[in-house]
Formats: sequence, C-alpha cells, structure tokens
Amino acid sequence: MRIRRRGLGRPRRRPIRVLADKAYSSRANRAYLRRRGIQAVIPIKKDQQANRLNRGRKGGRPPGFDAERYKERNTAERCVNKLKGHRAVALRTDKRERIYAGTIDVASIRIWLRDPVL
Repeated sequence: MRIRRRGLGRPRRRPIRVLADKAYSSRANRAYLRRRGIQAVIPIKKDQQANRLNRGRKGGRPPGFDAERYKERNTAERCVNKLKGHRAVALRTDKRERIYAGTIDVASIRIWLRDPVL
C-alpha cells in the first residue's frame, strides 16, 4: 500500500485510520490496530454492545466510533463496485500483478469517460 507523503522523505506505509464494517468488530482486530497506532473506525455489533452492558462496570468503556469518518467508506465501496462491473477486473483473469494493475487502469479510464462524477 502506498500513501501520499507530505513534504520530503520516503512515502508512508502505514495508514492513519482504517474504515471497516461490523464484521471486523472484534477485540483482536482493535488491539492489532491500536498496537500499530492506527485509529479503528469500526461500528460495534449489537450483541457485543449488549454483552458489555450486561457485564456492567467490568464491561469496560465502549470503543470510539467516528460516524462522520465512517461515511467516507461508502465512497470506496462504490468505487470498488464500479470497477467490479468490468468482467476482467471481477474475475481477475490476469496472472501478473502489473497486467492486472493495467486492467484496473483501463477500467478506471472507461468509468471516468462514461461517468465523470463518482
């Protein structure tokens, strides 16, 4: 993964935050991200929330959740769905990574030419 750098130096390799859906809401995933200094923007499952409330004080503090940041996830999901509308991208028939990257580039250009507003 490559993240744009700010100023001089080598590019960053670690994201600031991770946006994920409820399927990734687990203590292990949150601890993994916390150890690496990455903010987790993951909504909590209803059963996890009920379990914590049932435990009372021993349940601990609920994990933080930024609803405004979570809305950005929709943009990425729509982009992936548009790319997967192209058969070559969805099936990944290309064996080499650079060829597949070219296929994604061509699909992106076709999407941009047909529908300039995502």
